[in-house]
Amino acid sequence: MPKAPPPLIYYLSEHPSIVGFRWSHAQSWGATWSFLFYSIASYLLLSLFLHLSLVLFRRHRPIPIGPLAAIHSLSMSLTSVTIFAGILISTAAEIRDTRWFWQRSKTPLEWLLCFPLGTRPSGRVFFWSYVYYLSRFLHMFRTPLTILRRRRLSFFHLLNHSISAFASFLWLEFSQSFQVLAILFATLVYALVYAYRFWTAIGLRGACFPFVLNCQIALLACNVACHVGVFFLHFFLKGGCNGIGAWLFNCVLNLALLTLSLNFYVRMYVGKRRMPRSVAPSLSEARDCK
Repeated sequence: MPKAPPPLIYYLSEHPSIVGFRWSHAQSWGATWSFLFYSIASYLLLSLFLHLSLVLFRRHRPIPIGPLAAIHSLSMSLTSVTIFAGILISTAAEIRDTRWFWQRSKTPLEWLLCFPLGTRPSGRVFFWSYVYYLSRFLHMFRTPLTILRRRRLSFFHLLNHSISAFASFLWLEFSQSFQVLAILFATLVYALVYAYRFWTAIGLRGACFPFVLNCQIALLACNVACHVGVFFLHFFLKGGCNGIGAWLFNCVLNLALLTLSLNFYVRMYVGKRRMPRSVAPSLSEARDCK
């Protein structure tokens, strides 16, 4: 990995607030189950309220929101880049500092997939996991913006954002294995996706293929591959990974999202190929060239 400037390394992995971080219900903002459930419930109710309000008032035209969509996309892209860089540098530092404890039983890749039993949610890696968890609430703001702009409420978006916040909470609460790779993959994809959305939001031409959906499916495929690795490490090779109960629940959530994504892809982009030629091109331009 290219060597980052010392100030960057300090602020991303060696700052006392990062090194001394500890996930605590009393000290970490948003670290309680009640906060999680109230936040997700508020998100769902607000989204339904906006959607029903537009339906009841028969608002046929999109509500202008100015540069809010572009600002949100840019902020999400920059946040994702920061988290990606932070957890990447922090992971290298964490492996360097703790390798003496687990090097006889694990390789660095196995550590990334399978935390040793008894791992506590503290230190550099869990600090960035906490930042990622908080960023899920910023991620949720996309749904109200989409409803106002397009007058459309997507069940997939509601489920995806809710599951993402819930899963990232479980990572911290149970020191779940595999979360480092999950955050690296997710923030890399989100950085690209939201940079692309910012690009199109300021009026530049988008790709003539489902860029965002392809990125989401690639992310879910990477997660599935890593879940397979955790499964074999826990049950057949290394004798146990930390937070396996939360990991099993996470598997169910990821499977549900993968099923919904593939179903959406088939309906929107494969099914249109069976339409008459006069209809398919117009749908392609409307849905893909955004």
